[in-house]
This record gives sequence, C-alpha cells and structure tokens, in this order.
Amino acid sequence: MLRAIYRAAWWLIAPLAVLRLFIRSRRERGYREHIGERFGYAAGRLPEDDAPLIWVHAVSVGETRAAQPLVDALLAARPDARILLTHMTPGGRATGEQLFGKRVLRCYLPYDMPHAVRRFLHAWRPSLGLVMETEVWPTLIDECKRADVPLVLTNARMSARSFKRAAKFGAGTHEVFGGFTRVLAQSPSDAERLTALGARNVAVLGNLKFDMASPPALIARGREWRRAIGERPVWVAASTREGEEELVLQAFAALKDAVPDALLILVPRHPQRFDEVAALVERKNFKLERRSRWAPAAAAAASAHEGVRLLPQDVSVLLGDSMGEMGAYYAAADLAFIGGSLLPLGGQNLIEACAVGVPVLIGPHVFNFTQATADATAAGAALQVQDPADLARALRELFNDKSRRVAMGAAAAAFASRHRGATARTVDVVEALVSDV
Repeated sequence: MLRAIYRAAWWLIAPLAVLRLFIRSRRERGYREHIGERFGYAAGRLPEDDAPLIWVHAVSVGETRAAQPLVDALLAARPDARILLTHMTPGGRATGEQLFGKRVLRCYLPYDMPHAVRRFLHAWRPSLGLVMETEVWPTLIDECKRADVPLVLTNARMSARSFKRAAKFGAGTHEVFGGFTRVLAQSPSDAERLTALGARNVAVLGNLKFDMASPPALIARGREWRRAIGERPVWVAASTREGEEELVLQAFAALKDAVPDALLILVPRHPQRFDEVAALVERKNFKLERRSRWAPAAAAAASAHEGVRLLPQDVSVLLGDSMGEMGAYYAAADLAFIGGSLLPLGGQNLIEACAVGVPVLIGPHVFNFTQATADATAAGAALQVQDPADLARALRELFNDKSRRVAMGAAAAAFASRHRGATARTVDVVEALVSDV
C-alpha cells in the first residue's frame, strides 16, 4: 500500500517538480537545462557498446567531490569499463565536469517514477550502480532489481535522527533497504542502524571523504594567497548556508574587538548566493574584497616572480566567490569554521580541512556528520561551539595561543591520515561485483 501511495504521489508532484526547476533557474540557470533527463530521456550509449558500465550517483557538489577518489580509482582499476556519473543538481553536474571532463559520461538521475527509471536503465544498461551516502529511492531500487542491476549503497551513513524517521514505516522500510545488493557503511554505528532497517550484506569500509586530497597545486595557490595577505590572523568560514552568514559576521564583529586585524575568508556553499552574501557583508560595514577580483592578479604576479599584490590591510572579509578552490582557502587560513552547523542544517564535511592540517571549529548541528565530528573532536583536531558568541570566544583563544593552534593542526592532519583507505576497499567490492555480472 505504501509503495502504491508513493508512486501515485510522484505522478501528482512531477509537474510541480518541473515548475520548481524553473523557479530555481532564476538564480541558477542550469536547473532549466536537460529537463528530459529527469524523466529518463537520456542519450545513453550506442547499442553495440558492450563495455561494462559502472554508474555512480552523486547528488550535488559535496557528494561529487567525495566520489572523486572512488571514480579515479575505478578508472585506473577498470580501464575497460565506462563510468557514468549522475547528479540531481547543476552544481553537482558542473563539479563532475570540472573534476573528470570527458573521462566519464554524465546525466541527471531521473525522478523516482517507474517509467522514467526504466528508460534510464534501458538507455545506459549499467553493469552496476553505486549510490552515495543517503540516496535511498524506493522505485529506483525496485527497478534495478527488476532489471537485474546490482545496486550498492556506498559510503552509507544513517544518523540517529534519520533512523527514527525511517523506522516509523516498519516493514516498508525493511523492504526498501533490503533491496540493495550490498551496503558499504562508513562506521559501525551506521552499519548497525542500516541493518536494523533491513539492509543486507552490510560491511563497514570507512568514509570515502578521508581519501579526498586537495591537489598540491591548489595548496600552493592557497600558500601564495597567504603570502599576499601577510601576517594577519586568518580564519575561513567554509560552506556557509543561507541565514548562517549573519551569525558568522556577528561572531566576527565580536572577535574584531579583541583581534582587530583578523581577516575572515567567507565561502558560501552555493554559488548563486555570492552576490547576496557580498551585499550582506557590505551592509554590516565590513570592507570587502572578492577573490575573483583579487586572487588572479596575485597568482599571475607570483608566477612571474614579481611578488604578489598584497591584500589591503583595511579589507576585513575576503569573499570566496569561486568553485573548486576550497583546499586553497583552507591552506590560506589559520583556523576553519565548517558551515551548515550553526543552524539546524546537519553540518558539512570537516575532513577536507583536517587533511590540510587546519584546526577546525564546528557548530552544534552536525547530525549529517555525527561520527566524523565526534572522532575529530576526540582526536583533538576539532572544537564544537554552540553559538556566535562561543565561536568568537574559541577564535579569540586560539588566535592568542599559537602552540595550541599548531597542536590542533597536527592532530587534524594525523586524524585525516589515520582514517584513509575506504576507496581501495570499495574498489575491491566493486570489481568483484562487476566480475560476477
């Protein structure tokens, strides 16, 4: 009964979903492109192409970047295979194109409607599907089983909050999670919850995000930016969400009373909000510089060995209005605050900052990254703050205690290094499954 209601609901909301795409396209034009793919009308591959096709679904920017080590490893391990990367957002699709270019095929994953999913599977004929983290779509699972396509929930996580919601559906939930061929969990607690929801063949392989590594060129770019910034205390607020920048700037105003020369690098998560956040910063009377107007000139001067154009001392906020440069922002900073966590949004990934060796501050709302946050905090790599005043206090204390800051940075790098290896373990599982097809 639940399944019938779910499928009927999709028929009712599909027109609204298309309308929502056009509404969102006012701010991000990519939402009005490739709409046919969202109903399974994809180009697919040629009928005579019988190479194995490994399909990886990564919803948006974060999941796509987390999938990078896995996709690179699959390309190296199976040069005979093709990789299809699917997304749900234009940001994810653009990130996939930036990271992999023509090395992979790409399209949007269709809405979770039977005929749309069947068209998608018929067009691409995948040998195996890998869906990342929390992507549990009942019709997709059913249709993959019907088409004899093994489907693996990869880098799987299940927060206590999500577990309680899912458990309310009882046997229906067990039927859905039991439809996965394999479930590769990030942690023992994730595995325990997923098993309780009906998942079969569950293994704990670790978190793929620990295998994300910022390219050396990107780290070098951040070091050059830091040289251009000078000796000022620098902190980055990374992947901030709507409504959160106001709180970050509130904390920054309090910090400036004690550390007047501090610089904030503010990096909103969604590029369509860059102008909105710039306007907010200026309304708060902070002197703003945009990375897009400053850093290219600095980088060009550095490459010509002419020195760099220093960031003016009266600039308080450097807006990170670029894509794919988060590693550089971390490399330019003394401390990192991870966004999505001062408001009840579940937090964002702190692992990339740790891997660069930057001490991490994160807010109280981390239900999407509970295990990673707890482990990083226990390792001495991160501190959790409760509100803007607490964030300002922690920043002030760490800026005034260099030895503690350095120790946290070393602990962060060690923490990230210690948990690597999930990619290799996942590739072993994938290769075995593809060989069985």
